[in-house]
Amino acid sequence: MSSLSSAVRDSHTMLRRNLLHARRYPSMTLNLLLTPIMLLLLFVHVFGDVMSAGIGGGADRSEYLAYLVPGIWMMTIGSTVIGTAVSVSNDMTLGIVARFRTMAIHRGSVITGHVLGGVLRSVLSVVLVGAVAVAVGFRSTDATATEWIAAFGLVVLVSLALTWIAVGMGIVSPNAEAASNNALPLIVLPLVSSAFVPVESMPGWFQPIAAYQPFTPAIETLRGLLLGTGIGNNGWIAVAWCLALTVLGFLWSKAAFDRGPN
Repeated sequence: MSSLSSAVRDSHTMLRRNLLHARRYPSMTLNLLLTPIMLLLLFVHVFGDVMSAGIGGGADRSEYLAYLVPGIWMMTIGSTVIGTAVSVSNDMTLGIVARFRTMAIHRGSVITGHVLGGVLRSVLSVVLVGAVAVAVGFRSTDATATEWIAAFGLVVLVSLALTWIAVGMGIVSPNAEAASNNALPLIVLPLVSSAFVPVESMPGWFQPIAAYQPFTPAIETLRGLLLGTGIGNNGWIAVAWCLALTVLGFLWSKAAFDRGPN
């Protein structure tokens, strides 16, 4: 069997293993989903009128809901990949990877299985949060099928980039608790982006922090695709961020994995 065929077969096996773990222990994924869902419901039903008026939309919860959903989707990805970091750390520190190293399997399939499983969980989590958003009134009637496909592609690309970073965090963390703590910036960064309010409404000294980070261009691109707002340079900046983080995460994860368990 060729090296490529072996890699594909073993990666599929590792993906299946990770999905079985996620199915048997759904509490972690559900707990990580609670944060974006609760923030969605809180900001729409408690602060919706005030926030909508504050961004110039009038006291209209439905307008603020439409503004909020793309940011909540990015936060959902950031929350979900923490589970990937914890799962990788458990494999590295509990002896599972050491056992895999003694078996006749493709070396990179262990990481690939985590990445594919993490991306799939992230996308499904976004779909679930999107269903909650639709249930409370979110609509995107003006978006074409092409724009929806582009939005979905961006969600997958962001999921891939953050999952590779999370895998690297999981490999270098000494335990699952440290992996969870190390991955917290993936939840914090969306909070200081344009997810909840426009960057222009923030203090002047803080605006560069919010503007020049990976989440803001991705959020603004999703808004442009689904709500018809201007995208400007945000589209290619978001893609560039995703590609850079994917390459960085891949090289970091590979180097850390090749060095062996902590």
